[in-house]
Amino acid sequence: MNDILVLYYSRNGHTAQLARLIARGVEEVPGARARLRQVPPVAPVTEQAQPPEPEEGAPYVTRQDLHECSGLALGSPTRFGNMAAPLKHFLDGTGAEWASGTLAGKPAAVFTATSTMHGGQESTLLSMALPLLHHGMLLLGLPYTEPALTSTLSGGTPYGASHVAGPKGDNAITEHERELARALGRRLADAARKLAAP
Repeated sequence: MNDILVLYYSRNGHTAQLARLIARGVEEVPGARARLRQVPPVAPVTEQAQPPEPEEGAPYVTRQDLHECSGLALGSPTRFGNMAAPLKHFLDGTGAEWASGTLAGKPAAVFTATSTMHGGQESTLLSMALPLLHHGMLLLGLPYTEPALTSTLSGGTPYGASHVAGPKGDNAITEHERELARALGRRLADAARKLAAP
């Protein structure tokens, strides 16, 4: 069984919805299992310790999740064309995994949600790709053989799955966005399966 870690930070739930769709795509591949995890929020002043489990959503990620995964899908909403601070904070703390090569040679993919069409989707996806390249991961995108990539009028890029949530965050995930998120999950799980084959 290949465990694919679907790791995300989500502020308003849109990135979490994409994560669940990617996880569904992962589990459409025989022998693959999705492991949904999130990173905890960060704050400039901490008055009390974060509980070990979030009040809602997936469990918080542990270092063990990184060691045990066969592939990684990484997601964040955009913050000024970049990944959100909680995800960056988590990645900045993976120096030991970088030094030991924990993620080297494993396939990876990225996903995001923005409030507007031109709100920095591609630059956010690329910002998440950079640390994964430093970890030695094998980055996957969405090829144009996916029909929804040329049909979508909202999210979906060759760099990874995405969603346009709208200025008030009330846009539902479109059918094309759903198709592309699931396709990314399948592609990631299939690559992990092929890499694990003798």
